[in-house]
Amino acid sequence: MSTRSSYDDDDQTKVPRIMTFRPSYEEFKDFAGYIEYMESRGAHLAGLAKIQPPVEWVPRKGGYDIENINMTIPAPINQVFTGAHGLYQQINIQQRRQMTLRQFMEKANSELHQTPRHIDYEDLERKYWKNITYISPYYAADVKGTLSDEDLDVWNIGNLDTILNLVNTDYNIVIDGVNTAYLYFGMWKSSFAWHTEDMDLYSINYLHFGAPKTWYAIPPAYGRRLEKLANETFTENYQECNAYLRHKMTMISPKVLRQHNIPYNKITQEAGEIMITFPFGYHAGFNHGFNGAESTNFASKRWIEYGKRASICKCRSDMVKISMETFVRRFQPERYENWLLGQDFGCHPEEPGKVCAAAPPTLNVYELQESLQKAKAKGPSPQKRGCSVAANGSEPGGDAAEDNDDRASVSSYSSSRQLQPVVKIRKLPQKPIVPEPTATQNKYDFNSVAMVRVKRLWNALPCPETGVNLLNNGVVKNTKRMRFQTKVLTLDDEE
Repeated sequence: MSTRSSYDDDDQTKVPRIMTFRPSYEEFKDFAGYIEYMESRGAHLAGLAKIQPPVEWVPRKGGYDIENINMTIPAPINQVFTGAHGLYQQINIQQRRQMTLRQFMEKANSELHQTPRHIDYEDLERKYWKNITYISPYYAADVKGTLSDEDLDVWNIGNLDTILNLVNTDYNIVIDGVNTAYLYFGMWKSSFAWHTEDMDLYSINYLHFGAPKTWYAIPPAYGRRLEKLANETFTENYQECNAYLRHKMTMISPKVLRQHNIPYNKITQEAGEIMITFPFGYHAGFNHGFNGAESTNFASKRWIEYGKRASICKCRSDMVKISMETFVRRFQPERYENWLLGQDFGCHPEEPGKVCAAAPPTLNVYELQESLQKAKAKGPSPQKRGCSVAANGSEPGGDAAEDNDDRASVSSYSSSRQLQPVVKIRKLPQKPIVPEPTATQNKYDFNSVAMVRVKRLWNALPCPETGVNLLNNGVVKNTKRMRFQTKVLTLDDEE
């Protein structure tokens, strides 16, 4: 699939296009230098670029015979999509049982999950959006590890020497998947929802083997348009978290983007190709079939202004938050004092006309003093990326009972721990209960009758505490959907 834009020929010249680079091995050796060269050509304006590496670069000399790859997937996720008409929410349900890579391949190639017959990439794309809510795929995402050889010294994804390493150097903190490598094993229809990278960092994704990936990308200059559409469409999510796109749950089809005048590009990544995403470049996509990719984040000096003004998800305790202190102090010393005071006024790089103060230091993110003291004794401490998930145990220093209630198995994927699939829905604080219908009512009231029946079922559920009505008027009128109350339930996998 060649690069496509969302506009007709007359308008395409106004929208930055995804560029493809074919460096020589000599050019390829200097990672930071080649990224800088790509940006000098304007590659960052599209938010995404493709690199076809030189033939001399072989990241894994042993090849990709699955029988010879000893890889265990600790917590594969089942991706369930809800929605219609091009607007979907992706719910990732983590599985309790781990899989070997061979078992995952067999599931991906099974009759249920195999890639459908198709004429070309365009035909397969139509099948994806037509059938997105049917037959939930599995995705082995955020698997710690690498498929590259240990002695690989050129573009080793697990060891990119960029300024992001200062997080480890200065704070002695390792962030899984951010300054270390993660593996992703996909199957037909497994997807990654619309998002920018944590802290709006760069990312690199190398497709080691298997079926292609389709990528959608929005030029960073138009990123606010996507946020506005998502916020207006999924208003409840936005009210709960003003950075909820970082939950990686929102899928919006190209058709809807066109309807709302949001420019985008699409491109297909094939095995042996590298994709680079740039700061504040929203991207999404799906896998064509069984494949394996490796990814991590990196940074440059140009990213610092993006990082200082990146949106932060505050509703999940395990979302990646990077203190910008070391970057401002080292690379913007003339602005450091004002930044500490919250008076570092300027513009977001993609909003040149909007002056605002950069967010003040978030030193509490890492609790630096405590971290530095512990680091001397314990060495690097891992930090998990992604949203909260149900897990065995709780975070150190937190209340175990509250922590366990806060975690849910339906969330953005993360595999930094062994995960236990449970469904936990917390009760809301007590509110006045709508009274039951009285015998004096003369007119048949569907709401009242339904309330009585639902309350009877509700009271039969095994929970020691009384539930709470979520709606002031009881049943939602004129719909078949009824939301009343919540109770904490635990569902175990079938043996």
